[in-house]
Amino acid sequence: MNSTTTLLSATEEAVLVERLLARDEQALRLLHERYARSLLNVINRLVHDQELAEDLLQEGMLKVWLSIGHYDAGRGRLFTWMVRVCCNRAIDALRSPRHRFHQDTRPLEVSGAQRASAPPTFNPEHIGLRELTLKLKPRQREIIDLLYFGGCTQAEAAEQLGIPLATVKTRARTAIQVLAQLAR
Repeated sequence: MNSTTTLLSATEEAVLVERLLARDEQALRLLHERYARSLLNVINRLVHDQELAEDLLQEGMLKVWLSIGHYDAGRGRLFTWMVRVCCNRAIDALRSPRHRFHQDTRPLEVSGAQRASAPPTFNPEHIGLRELTLKLKPRQREIIDLLYFGGCTQAEAAEQLGIPLATVKTRARTAIQVLAQLAR
């Protein structure tokens, strides 16, 4: 715990919890003023990213506000419960595929990628991909058209076609395998 956090007495804490349960926004402001810096430090030690830690603090404080009814004073102090809520939010963020993806990417300037302009004769419409898709089965072509030419997500394609998401994924994977074979 950060030395700047001064825990409330049990009585003050009980009053604060009651005010939070009554949806007193001033109580939320007090809670934030009292504990935000310490919670941010705890979160930052987990995620090692100040900007992400600040976002997670806000999400954690919102979760505290929305879930205050689940707090049980008999199981521990309010601050301890808030640390657990915020840490769980941080751990969820670290485990998310989105976070892992962003951790593995580097800015183009750092990655060494070179920017070269396309030759003036390059026309992406004429690289032959559209013609290759004509060799696919109609259901596979339909999926590729929606996903790659129509800009739909797999979930949107499933909804639009009225088929399960797993079917969209299977058809897309099969179509890509067929296209890879055709492109050789």
